Amino acid sequence: MSVTTVVPDHGELNRLLAQTAEGDRAAFAELYRRTSPRLLGVCARMLADRREAEEVLQEAYVTVWQRGKAFDASRASAMTWLVALARNKAIDRLRQHHHATADVACALDAIADDDPTPPLRAERSEEYRRLEKCMEELEARQRGSIQEAFFSGMTYSALAERAKVPLGTMKSWIRRGLLQLRACLET
Repeated sequence: MSVTTVVPDHGELNRLLAQTAEGDRAAFAELYRRTSPRLLGVCARMLADRREAEEVLQEAYVTVWQRGKAFDASRASAMTWLVALARNKAIDRLRQHHHATADVACALDAIADDDPTPPLRAERSEEYRRLEKCMEELEARQRGSIQEAFFSGMTYSALAERAKVPLGTMKSWIRRGLLQLRACLET
């Protein structure tokens, strides 16, 4: 099987995910081929155990196959939906095993697998620059809270306790930050 060098666009991934939701096995295989390196990177960074990350990745794709119809392209891109799904599965695994989350701020580039393919590297570098630019526009406390919540798997409660602020304040910081990010990324 040869690896394509065409960088998948968001529309193509959305189409593959929609076809997967309809039970198209070929679309599912192609979706997996194009997205699994990035999702494995997300899982590996959060779990710090390659074997566990691979198990969580498999659980995520089983969920994609079973519940792909829950994807709504008007709310998020396929990649965003898949990353959120994988991240949530990894958080569930962390909670299940009662692992303590690392007390280290996670860099944005830590969400990718260590060894990306050239097409993924090109796509990521463009997306990364856009995301990095938009993240820089956020207040420091919003930026840090979003990074820790979404890239290291910390819960809102843990973040609020760590920042010594009420839970509602932490949720507001993150919500406003995400709204600002979305507006920035959509321009």
